[in-house]
Amino acid sequence: MKIKTLLTAATAAIAFASVAYADGLVGIAMPTKSSARWIADGDNMVKELQAAGYDTDLQYAEDDIPNQLSQIENMVTKGVDVLVIAAIDGTTLSNALENAAAAGVKVIAYDRLIRDSGDVDYYATFDNFKVGVQQATSLVDGLKSRFGEGPYNVELFGGSPDDNNAYFFYNGAMSVLQPLIDDGSVVVQSGQMGMDKVGTLRWDGAVAQARMDNILSANYTDKEVHGVLSPYDGLSIGILSSLKGVGYGSGDLKMPIVSGQDAEVPSIKSILAGEQYSTIFKDTRELAKVTVGMVNAVLEGSEPEINDDSTYDNGVKVVPSYLLEPVAVDASNWEEILIGSGYYTADQIN
Repeated sequence: MKIKTLLTAATAAIAFASVAYADGLVGIAMPTKSSARWIADGDNMVKELQAAGYDTDLQYAEDDIPNQLSQIENMVTKGVDVLVIAAIDGTTLSNALENAAAAGVKVIAYDRLIRDSGDVDYYATFDNFKVGVQQATSLVDGLKSRFGEGPYNVELFGGSPDDNNAYFFYNGAMSVLQPLIDDGSVVVQSGQMGMDKVGTLRWDGAVAQARMDNILSANYTDKEVHGVLSPYDGLSIGILSSLKGVGYGSGDLKMPIVSGQDAEVPSIKSILAGEQYSTIFKDTRELAKVTVGMVNAVLEGSEPEINDDSTYDNGVKVVPSYLLEPVAVDASNWEEILIGSGYYTADQIN
């Protein structure tokens, strides 16, 4: 199976991260525990780093920017050797990172690019443009399968405008959808397009649900919505609640095709229930291994393995990056991808 081969190859390519290395202290700054995804990221990072012989200081800021800044500054004061940061707002850390650089602390941006700073040394993430392409491709496939020939009424949601990834997800998706909008195959009845109009601050599902409520009441009293581009499972659940609230998924009103990302358990259960259509799986175990490899390399004074040195310009520098492959998941392959890889157990889903 191609996907199994991809996962196996990725694991083999970064197996060096499992080797025990010299001791050091690594600070890990994560955004929030409100998302199961970030809890898993933190746990995986601690597991991999401790297995490699490092001490760790893991902190969650609960989406509070001053709190994250304080945590990072405290980590520098404690004497961390490396900072691994998943930023809440990738534009607010410049001063803290200047202090880190002055103290000789290397900085690795973790899955969210830190912008407007020359003191970001490396970036570990997934191919975020491809995530958007996969979301939109799955959306279009689902529209054709469930609703036959178009045109299709589709609404667009974006991620948090302060998260650089949100723009890559949206642009990747629009590389698929814009030609269909231009030729009339896809119609955005609300007219709301562009991240300035569709962004969802802090990836808040309640905000997405409220916006979907407003879109439905203003534009769909005599029309049917066929699909919703959602960049994240937490938003998808809110969007689906809005749709179900006005009768979609019952009687003759088919559930629209709704995308997602992160393969969170509630969304996998939703997919199996015939509600959410798809999600994107990003194996954070592999991301943790890549990041540990970067940590080891910078502490040894060598160059980490990177596979992209052109995509991620943070406004001050192009940050050397390692991009992992995302995998689209739906009802046809969830078990093979998520259970087969050991990411979840069957009991967690059933």
